[in-house]
Amino acid sequence: MLYTSVNQLPHARLGVVVAKRFAPRAATRNTIKRVTRELFRITALPSIDCVVRLSKAVNSKAGPASTTQLKAELRVELTRLFAAAAAVAARAAR
Repeated sequence: MLYTSVNQLPHARLGVVVAKRFAPRAATRNTIKRVTRELFRITALPSIDCVVRLSKAVNSKAGPASTTQLKAELRVELTRLFAAAAAVAARAAR
């Protein structure tokens, strides 16, 4: 889930919330944060504040901590969310 708000700074800012109840393993939470920050850096966003928050569980304690499938799904979803946020901010700036 992505929350956005226009800011008055010349750059975008990011906040990442990965709750322990949605990703019980620390390695998984760190992977999610790492991938999110990486995509945020390479995406050209206008002056907005973004907060990314998990809305459903990504794995359990029994499952693997981080997988290539998890990373790929995360990249696809975050790319879609960041693109949508950029389009909305561009429309609001007009």
